[in-house]
Parts: sequence; structure tokens; C-alpha cells
Amino acid sequence: MAVTRTFSIIKPDATRRNLTGAVTKKLEDAGLRVVASKRIQMTKEQAEGFYAVHKERPFFNDLVSFMISGPVVVQVLEGEDAVKANRDVMGATNPADAAEGTIRKEFAESIEANSVHGSDSDENAKIEIDFFFNEDEIVG
Repeated sequence: MAVTRTFSIIKPDATRRNLTGAVTKKLEDAGLRVVASKRIQMTKEQAEGFYAVHKERPFFNDLVSFMISGPVVVQVLEGEDAVKANRDVMGATNPADAAEGTIRKEFAESIEANSVHGSDSDENAKIEIDFFFNEDEIVG
């Protein structure tokens, strides 16, 4: 396997409960290395742009409102098959379906407030990384 990069967001429900370190530890314990990280308050425009793929879905406005409800931590993660490694440690979108020991099983409050976002493909990882980071901010 090759070392690749993926994108992660620690969502407002997790930052509100001061779980940034606990989530990051789980990512690192899964073999991922944080090569860029910043805590931001996402604007409405950023949230709408980032989640534009969901614009026509009924949950879009609620998703945008949730993502701007508090600070988030955006990260670039690096490791062997990083997208898969991150998705494995995140767990299923619905925390009720997530495996024991995953971030969502341990920390999510609901299917909506599920603590983390992660890229679903290498192609989307690049798009998502480029949305929030300049190349000189990634120092892995």
C-alpha cells in the first residue's frame, strides 16, 4: 500500500465537548499522521460550498446550520491507504451501526451530530484538502 492523504473534520458537536484531542489520538492510533490542522469557525458560505454536492437534499440547510454552529478542526491526515484507514476508525455514519472502538461509536451524539467527517475517496480527499488548505500549510 502507498502512503496517501485524506481530509478530516472534527465537527462542532465534538469540539463543543472538548474531544479534539481524543479524536486526534484515535486517528493517530490508527496509523494516521496529522500533517496539517487548524481550528476554524466555518462561514455559511464555506459550509454551503463544501457541502454543495448535497444542495438538493432535504437535509442540506440543517447540515450547513450545524457545521457553522461552532468551531471545527480541519485536518490533513497521511498514512497507508489514508482514506480507508480514516473511514475505518471513524465508523459508520449512523453511530448505532458503528463498530465498537470507532470514533462515532464512542463520541457521536446522533446520526447528524456524528463528531467527524472524512473523505470517501482519494479524488474527493484532494478536492476537500484544497478547499481548506494551501500547499504550504501541509508540513508532513
